[in-house]
Amino acid sequence: MTTYDSPGALVRTFIDLLVANQPDAACAMVSEDCEYDNVPMGKVFGPSGISGSLAPFLGGCTAIEWNIHRQVESGTVANGTVFNERTDRFQLGGRWVEVPVCGIFEVRDGKITLWRDYFDQSTFRDQLTPGA
Repeated sequence: MTTYDSPGALVRTFIDLLVANQPDAACAMVSEDCEYDNVPMGKVFGPSGISGSLAPFLGGCTAIEWNIHRQVESGTVANGTVFNERTDRFQLGGRWVEVPVCGIFEVRDGKITLWRDYFDQSTFRDQLTPGA
């Protein structure tokens, strides 16, 4: 098991794995009871719930980029919180879809126990509409 020196480093590694389209490896970094609340979409729990909701979508992308613009953290990997502001980009059907996101992560005992993302679903949906 990799040891991280801060909750922010743990979250950055988690995001790097998702960008590399490795949801199962990323989900190895979450607790068994982790809550993933993709606010406009709903909640899932645990590694299998998170992977099950992400893998089909990420698998349909030809490229993924999550650009972290700002990130702040408090605490330690034993008990910490991370907030970040990102632009999540997904290449779908030959074009990029960009979504501004605010993410909140709680870390306990070296695992992510809460991941909550806030974004405007219509911003995402409107980019999927042909001619948008």
